[in-house]
Amino acid sequence: MIRAQCLPSSGSAFGFPGKGFYSFPGGRVEFGESLHTALHREVDEETGLRIEILELAGWREVLPTAEGGGHYLIMSFAARWTAREPVLNDEHDDFKWLAPDAIGDLKVTGGLLEVIEAARKLV
Repeated sequence: MIRAQCLPSSGSAFGFPGKGFYSFPGGRVEFGESLHTALHREVDEETGLRIEILELAGWREVLPTAEGGGHYLIMSFAARWTAREPVLNDEHDDFKWLAPDAIGDLKVTGGLLEVIEAARKLV
């Protein structure tokens, strides 16, 4: 069974533009930090979960919409939940464990459904 952990953002972190949309935990890679270390850290900070990283499931480029806006490369990884129950930080309001086919009409961030479909092929 594949489950997607979807978290609606409260918008408190860096003025995240996805407030009210369901998405996955994530964040920035800190200076000197490996990508996998950052992924483990972000998932732990935002959810308290322990994961096993499997493989890159997809990526998406987000171009700035205004002068001085950020240009982001979002890399999404397939991972397995290995330990602990979710404990959310203040960046999120709620979480749902869902089978991918059960996402239905939830408001999700751009590209999320495609990443979930790609991840299904990796687990």
